[in-house]
Amino acid sequence: MRVVTPVLLALLLASAAVAVTVSVQPAPSGSAPAATTPVTPEPSPPQPAPRAYPRLPRDPAAIASQLAAAELALRTADTPAGLLGELGHRQQVIYRRLATDPPLAVRVRAFLPVRWQGVMDRHLAARREFLAMHRGGRRPSVVPAWRIIPPEPAADLLRYYREASAATGIPWEVLAAINLVETGMGRIDGVSVADARGPMQFLPTTWAQPGVGKGDIRDPEDAIHAAARYLVRRGGLRDIRKGLWGYNNSRHYVRAVLLYAELLRLDPQAFTGLYHWEIHYASAAGDLWLPVGYSQPRPLAVGTYLERFPASAPPEP
Repeated sequence: MRVVTPVLLALLLASAAVAVTVSVQPAPSGSAPAATTPVTPEPSPPQPAPRAYPRLPRDPAAIASQLAAAELALRTADTPAGLLGELGHRQQVIYRRLATDPPLAVRVRAFLPVRWQGVMDRHLAARREFLAMHRGGRRPSVVPAWRIIPPEPAADLLRYYREASAATGIPWEVLAAINLVETGMGRIDGVSVADARGPMQFLPTTWAQPGVGKGDIRDPEDAIHAAARYLVRRGGLRDIRKGLWGYNNSRHYVRAVLLYAELLRLDPQAFTGLYHWEIHYASAAGDLWLPVGYSQPRPLAVGTYLERFPASAPPEP
């Protein structure tokens, strides 16, 4: 039997509701009603309401409580699978919020159990490296021409990472971290401004290099194996930082990937939370959530997009 703790249940009820629908078929027209004993139709099983952008409390102690509950539940085998998406998304939104507000992060950390303080430190350090990559730049005023699709099953992705690692010597945690930061583990289906594509964001010219790309650039298994071979080609077995620099010529990028990889090396169960992270897009209108099902064939003004899909906007604090 799966057990839901009171804190976990509170998290669920704060962000989702259930609906019951009943379908009753009318008698065919022109025929007399059948003389049967009335039967009360059984309701269909409750279904979770559509997911919502997680709303965070203002109180640092309350944020710490939610974060600790999420971290624990994401590592607990008895947590119902249907809750993992909400828990992972809430974890993600908390870290994104704290990464941009260091004073609040200090206060939240003070309330966080010691067990999770190091986890929080690595998450915030990684996120801040990505923020540093774009510091001083203007946030985009358009949403991208992407599709957001469901990722491959977690067990399959873990198998691809580990098989590619066994074949090349590149740590599986590094491959998982690249897959996370490049496309949210395959959720982003689109072409970057640099013409990179597929779940590991290869340039077609790089994919075509001898010994790198084999198969389909958009296939997760093929792309993960190709990424491992590319890192070897760029010197990653001697110095993984050098290999990652070939992937993206940014010290911030290299440090961020290695921080996520270190998180996974020290705590492989952290993969569950990262796997359930959603796609967020730092726009001129704030940190937009682009859920699975987002499909934009061409860039669109952020304001126009939010008029059509207001649920993508962060909730008011």
